[in-house]
Amino acid sequence: MTVRRAAVQRNTQETQIRAAIDLDGVGRAKLASGIPFLDHMLHQIARHGLFDLEIEAQGDLEIDAHHTVEDIGITLGQAFAQAVGDKAGIQRYGHAYVPLDEALSRVVVDLSGRPGLVHAVDYPRAFIGSFDVDLLHEFFQGFVNHAQVTLHIDNLRGRNAHHIAETIFKACGRALRMAVSPDPRQGGIPSTKGTLSG
Repeated sequence: MTVRRAAVQRNTQETQIRAAIDLDGVGRAKLASGIPFLDHMLHQIARHGLFDLEIEAQGDLEIDAHHTVEDIGITLGQAFAQAVGDKAGIQRYGHAYVPLDEALSRVVVDLSGRPGLVHAVDYPRAFIGSFDVDLLHEFFQGFVNHAQVTLHIDNLRGRNAHHIAETIFKACGRALRMAVSPDPRQGGIPSTKGTLSG
């Protein structure tokens, strides 16, 4: 396979974000989103996906974290899509179940070329520390729309909101890792259409 890495810079009046990813990394993360809880979650994707991930963000956090979280999802999705390339010779599908104490979540992904998100998560409280849990949906929606993937996220059980979020991000990393892994029996595009571009 060719080198599968990409870096994207996205600048708006609300945020300035750089995202870089190496799909064949070792799980290194260099994260400076300005939102410590989000950095903690992104670290789970890197570590469990074995992706080398860099995120640098400046956003209008004096308003709230919405624009920054959503735009990081968008920028990371763009970088992911570029790094994956034409998807020849990969597994395409990935799934993972991850527990953490009382919490259990399942993530299933299809690198379909079509954006779709099912985010079936009911958090038991509105904030984890100062982080608004509604923004996790916004992160994944931005990622899905620009990575051009179908992503199903189901929290199966859990009482602790931090545990629930962490199982989701760990499972996401592992599902993506499976999906981008080389398939030694798959020489071309894993689709009867011959393309995974939408």
